Amino acid sequence: MSIENIERTDLALPLTESLSVIKINVDSSQVDGEAQDESDEDLNDQAEAEMKGILDSPEKKKKKKKKKKKKKTKKKGPTALSTQSDPPRIPLSALFPNQSYPEGECVAYKDDNLFRTTNEEKRYLDRMNNDTHRDFRKGAEIHRQVRQYAKKMIKPGMALTDIANKIEDSVRALSEHDGLAEGDGLIAGVGFPTGLSINNCAAHYTPNAGNKMIVSEQDVMKVDFGVHINGHIVDSAFTVAFDPTYDNLLAAVKDATNTGVKEAGIDVRVCDIGAAIQEVMESYEVDIGGVTYPVKAIRNLNGHSINPYQIHGGKSVPIVKGGDQTKMEEGEVFAIETFGSTGRGFVHDDLEVSHYAKRTDADRGATPRLPSAKSILNVINKNFGTLPFCRRYLDRLGQERYLLGLNNLVTSGIVEAYPPLCDIKGSYTAQYEHTILLRPICKEVVSRGDDY
Repeated sequence: MSIENIERTDLALPLTESLSVIKINVDSSQVDGEAQDESDEDLNDQAEAEMKGILDSPEKKKKKKKKKKKKKTKKKGPTALSTQSDPPRIPLSALFPNQSYPEGECVAYKDDNLFRTTNEEKRYLDRMNNDTHRDFRKGAEIHRQVRQYAKKMIKPGMALTDIANKIEDSVRALSEHDGLAEGDGLIAGVGFPTGLSINNCAAHYTPNAGNKMIVSEQDVMKVDFGVHINGHIVDSAFTVAFDPTYDNLLAAVKDATNTGVKEAGIDVRVCDIGAAIQEVMESYEVDIGGVTYPVKAIRNLNGHSINPYQIHGGKSVPIVKGGDQTKMEEGEVFAIETFGSTGRGFVHDDLEVSHYAKRTDADRGATPRLPSAKSILNVINKNFGTLPFCRRYLDRLGQERYLLGLNNLVTSGIVEAYPPLCDIKGSYTAQYEHTILLRPICKEVVSRGDDY
């Protein structure tokens, strides 16, 4: 309490009395203050009680409660797995749940076709084929993952049958179509039998049942396998050599294939591609056992166009000069493959046949007279259509004693046999291959990977 609250009349009293008065006034003021505080508190309590009574009374107005807004939670998409198993068994749908598969290497067209990159009409046409492109990219990603596994898996001393089965089982697992149910193999899966052609054998060799052949440390083996999604086939191949002696042979063929891929495009003549491939291929040499061999392009092997469910379309892409004037066209799909050899550079049919395919030009109404031929044709139609197959695939479906009927279909022209293709004995051959899409706006090397 400040000194200004002392009354003036008290100043005339004696000092002792004045002090008493001051003390009394102070005490009384404190009492009055405390009483006032208590009174204020009572009034506050009373007001709160009355207010509570009003709110609790039946006549009270209902308050509108504010609705709490629920927080919108973003819907999470399917979670993608990050890595593939070894051996590959995780379906690609689990690794890419949104079906956004990696694009291949996209290369702009040049010269007169440069306008395609930004042309609105061409961009519209390209979008019209999104589903087809997605199928090819899915097949290509399966191929990349399986071949990555195959390169680590293949070792000297392995049986060819084991290698082929491991590759094909991986393709079936990743595509989620094992081909055992009727028609399942036509939806997706293996595009054609796995080629495991060794040394002078350049192509079309896969083991039949009972084959005991193994790959040795001195062998040069071509690994050629395909993946299809809804009939859209990705065809890609590489060569395995354990001995660095053959490195230059492999380098020559890889360089030649990349040259073919580079030169290919809309309105390009296939003869020009062949000339460019041969020039690069035959600039290499390889030293084997102290003898230098020129690398030769195998002149009677070609790349080819690919049609739905048809691995060899109507056009060929030569790998030497002097081919025809046929042009590549917009929307076409090609397998650019090259073969190099230390031998003659020319192959011939040899060894036991393993590859077959129903001819696309075969009469659909043709009915074989031989009961076994009729039976095996029914199996082929329902499980492979015009996709290539081999004897192991028929064995896998539980077919027995079918060889007589199968040979009858070949002689009748309904089924085509593809025997192994070999150069002279003692020579070595190599192969590399890519699938390219001639899209309206660019060239997509769909099978391109970090390895080749």
